[in-house]
Amino acid sequence: MKRLIEKGLMFGNLVHVASPALVGRYNRALAQLTGRRTGLEDFHVDISGFSPEVAEELGDRLYLNPAGVNRQFILLTPEQKRAPLLDAKFSTTREILRSFIEANSAQLFALTATDAVAGELVNSVLRLSAPRDLFHLKRIEIEADTTGGTLRKADELAAMVERFKSEEDAWFDDVLIARMIGTAKQTGDVTRNPVHLSQTGYEQGNFWTAHFGGLYLFPGTDVSGVICAGEKPSEEFPVDRVLTLDQRNAIARFLEENGLVEPIVKARGIDAAAILQQKMDFIAIDTAAGSGRDLSGLDRTDMRRLARQYASELPEEYHGLNRLLLWSTGAGEWPRIGSEHPAYFYALRAADTADRDLVNMLLAELAPLDARQLFICHKELFYRLYASWPEGKKAWIAEFLAREYQVDKAGARAALFGHEPDMSGEVPPVREDLVARVGPWGAVRGRR
Repeated sequence: MKRLIEKGLMFGNLVHVASPALVGRYNRALAQLTGRRTGLEDFHVDISGFSPEVAEELGDRLYLNPAGVNRQFILLTPEQKRAPLLDAKFSTTREILRSFIEANSAQLFALTATDAVAGELVNSVLRLSAPRDLFHLKRIEIEADTTGGTLRKADELAAMVERFKSEEDAWFDDVLIARMIGTAKQTGDVTRNPVHLSQTGYEQGNFWTAHFGGLYLFPGTDVSGVICAGEKPSEEFPVDRVLTLDQRNAIARFLEENGLVEPIVKARGIDAAAILQQKMDFIAIDTAAGSGRDLSGLDRTDMRRLARQYASELPEEYHGLNRLLLWSTGAGEWPRIGSEHPAYFYALRAADTADRDLVNMLLAELAPLDARQLFICHKELFYRLYASWPEGKKAWIAEFLAREYQVDKAGARAALFGHEPDMSGEVPPVREDLVARVGPWGAVRGRR
């Protein structure tokens, strides 16, 4: 993992907390939330205020996320919105925190100028005792305040001001006036500069959770479902389908019925051939690394030579994508790649829906040899698999991601997963009649 850290691929974009003032504010917030403090003089925090250094010091990776359900957070600066979320237990948490910070940026800028903001993402479940409990997580409410209680006191002051303005004898109430003056010294003039956080409630929608071996929950799709990365729970769920990752035909049908995916070669405004070729390169690298091949300094010519050298050892994922690449460039016949084929999910990407990121995350788990998509869409799984890779593959993938992805993250994401219309006016050479007749890559087989 040291290689990933050095290249900014792990713990990258964290906020450095180094000044005594910020460390002091963090400790006050930490004590308020957990009753604990850190003795570190500098450390790094993610979007939620979680610090890997503090976690190591305390011996508790969940010190801000008790039971992995109600995530607590510490905001020292609105700039934390740019940081990642480490050790995510739910796919929606970072987006909720980022939206909260952006919606309240002016207020949080003023509040964090002198104090830390501590809070919690509150839902109706305190502890997950069974997978069925996940269906109660329908709405998340954010409760937050400074460690000095600025927001609470601002509300109290606003109520006193209203009372002062509405009650006939309030001008003569010396106790009320004294309380208003004392509170105003702490909050400022709330009549001219209201201190109030807006947009603190968020719908959970469809989501992924790390709990119970990893579950993708789609309660809000036309055909509702749960897809289990681990074993299928024995209990019944209030959905139409409960599937496991090895039920490839059933997952393909579920995604198609809900309009959640599209074939890469059918997508407009992208270089489908380049994307397919890169996926094939990742697969070739995996095969060569497993054979102990030195992978340093490979260029495009070397990659073609590598594929020829290991042609007999390359898995079906490679050969299926190669046939698809030839067809998309007009150099081959239409490949009949059904959902049972190992290359099937490599050839898809999420459609332009509200669940795009969740679906791309699922596709990354179904197509784990595509290291780039795995890193972008499912970092927890990437880090777990990375630890088991041969050293040659670790080095090559880390160098590739640092060179090709880190320098332009937004551009890479747009090229791979964006849904901008093709402004050229040209329609890609996709045989729509055939696609419509047999599905994205061939007829989806019967349900498993």
